[in-house]
Amino acid sequence: MSGPAQRVAQCGCGQLRASCRGEPRLVSACHCLDCQRRTGSAFGVAAFWPREAVSAEGRASIFTRPGASGLSIRFHFCPDCGSTLYWEPERRPDMVAVALGAFADPDFPPPSQAVWVERRHPWVALTV
Repeated sequence: MSGPAQRVAQCGCGQLRASCRGEPRLVSACHCLDCQRRTGSAFGVAAFWPREAVSAEGRASIFTRPGASGLSIRFHFCPDCGSTLYWEPERRPDMVAVALGAFADPDFPPPSQAVWVERRHPWVALTV
């Protein structure tokens, strides 16, 4: 069984959207402190697509910071509502990461990996 031909993620106000063709190559849960701060949650979840499979519409502001690897990450967020929608990790220049929650799809594929688990809150239990 195959998934949808296209998935669309959007910010909280709907002004910024990312259309992703096909299925994600990777879905990853990240427990690093930076993802906790970015999401306001105990962890972040990113779905990674090849760069050519993602197209964005709307106005985006960009925040760049070093990642845990020391390489930069460019975060694209809505200047109206502040939602981070997608990001471009320098360590994976061929990929674009999209915030899983921005798809608002309870049937979205679950994470297949978890990273920075040493920063995981002890009450978080994921099945990856």
